[in-house]
Amino acid sequence: MKRSTLIIGSSIALIAIFALGAYVYTSQQKQEQQQIAQNSRQELNRFGAPSIGAADAKVHIVEFFDPACEACRAFYPVVKNTVNFNGDKVKLTLRYATFHQGSDYVAKALEATRLQGKYWESVEAVLAAQPEWAAHGAPQPELIWNALAQVGLDVEKAKQDMNSPQIAARLAQDAADVVTLKVQKTPSFFVNSKPLTKFGADAFNELVQSEVVLAYPK
Repeated sequence: MKRSTLIIGSSIALIAIFALGAYVYTSQQKQEQQQIAQNSRQELNRFGAPSIGAADAKVHIVEFFDPACEACRAFYPVVKNTVNFNGDKVKLTLRYATFHQGSDYVAKALEATRLQGKYWESVEAVLAAQPEWAAHGAPQPELIWNALAQVGLDVEKAKQDMNSPQIAARLAQDAADVVTLKVQKTPSFFVNSKPLTKFGADAFNELVQSEVVLAYPK
């Protein structure tokens, strides 16, 4: 009996130590990410990245997203509703973190749609069609053109534009900034350079609204 009690007690102690260690490690990771974001504002807020919302909005959401990411697709309506709800107080900037196979092709295509003034509707079209072209293990990114044709895009021009050196340089810059900022998953959000450390719609809206209150006191 005593031996059994000792074993159980030791097991509980080990579990407690492991849980404490995991908590400390997670806390350190969050602090590190926050420090990196604060010290890397240039990398976070690149001039020329696609943005929507008032240019002078005091609350700036930066989202690193992957066009092939299912979580990005699911979360996009939350982000869109938050931006629309807050009117001119909030703006959104999208950056690319092309972790999935084939998503770099789609990112180049999306950048090409900007040259025709069709970017945001193209983002929504690509995300809506994601189940058709982004099958894990066997993606077919070329299928995005079927969806993009529906938004009135000149597809042939976009196919030429997507291979421009300017677009290649822009995506290379995003890839370098992903490394600097230690973005490891998509979507990853920063609100006024503060990283969203707890993923979820509630946590996202709480962070945005807290920044709105700070920036626009009544």
